Amino acid sequence: MKILITGGLGFIGGNFINFLEKHKKIIQKIYNIDCQTYAANNDLIQKHKNIFKNKYKHKNIDISDMKKLNKFLVKTDITHIINFAAETHVDNSISNSDVFIKTNVLGTHNLLQHVLKNPSIRYHQISTDEVFGSLNLNDDKFNENSKYDPKNPYSATKAASDLLVKSFINTYKINAVITNCSNNYGPYQNIEKLIPKTINNLLNNKKVPIYSKGSNVRDWLYVEDHCEILFKILKSDHIGNLCIGGDSEKTNIEIVENICKFLNKNLNDNIEYVKDRLGHDFRYAIDTSKINKIFSWVPKTSLEDGINKTINFYKQ
Repeated sequence: MKILITGGLGFIGGNFINFLEKHKKIIQKIYNIDCQTYAANNDLIQKHKNIFKNKYKHKNIDISDMKKLNKFLVKTDITHIINFAAETHVDNSISNSDVFIKTNVLGTHNLLQHVLKNPSIRYHQISTDEVFGSLNLNDDKFNENSKYDPKNPYSATKAASDLLVKSFINTYKINAVITNCSNNYGPYQNIEKLIPKTINNLLNNKKVPIYSKGSNVRDWLYVEDHCEILFKILKSDHIGNLCIGGDSEKTNIEIVENICKFLNKNLNDNIEYVKDRLGHDFRYAIDTSKINKIFSWVPKTSLEDGINKTINFYKQ
């Protein structure tokens, strides 16, 4: 396998490269391209080099820059592409959606154009459950047949990129798969996200901001479990889309309360309720029955163990 990973200095992409250490024998080359925004963890460059030595190559490239991207890609002989590169923070998309369209939509289209010229490449698009919109408490979970109904600029751009991939599968018969995943957490996540922000604030004796009443529900998946199933899917011949979830639905306030307990902090003394986000989706949840059946996969890490591991990482 000669794998091109986009966004490999980001949260899930960086963890995915770390995970690939378990499969070094079948990997001939890893190309990591990342435009190194504020969300990139540049410490991972050396970590990846230490793991893979001369098998690893990193380049600072923005996937929305067609000219620079093509100049790099024509020199490679990649067999697989897994596209983690994305702008993901909903609040940022609400204040300025331009970069989300640029990276999430134009960047995906540029990668698909390369696949079109090189049809032997296996392409994997990393997406989110947010493209399906919002659920009420008693609604059925999202599945592979759920209609797209994005509610904010971030999820709209991810929906657009998914639809581009679907159109290329249908029109050009490219070898591609899309995975829509629930909320990830774990090491190397940017502290703008709920779990690392909560840990960071509590460790530094700062109040944890909670939108509205903290009653919004998310399904949580430990990032290493996500990486495990992503690699299985990347190696497979499955075409179309698959939903990946953690089967761990919790309200935001429950997540913060659990972290407070781990750190021996009193919840009410360490939180502050803030004005709700514009267009805040109430609940996301994923039905994992299809992926469980096809790949015999279920998450290994309980939410309690995962949060404990994540706290220890940020403490260090």
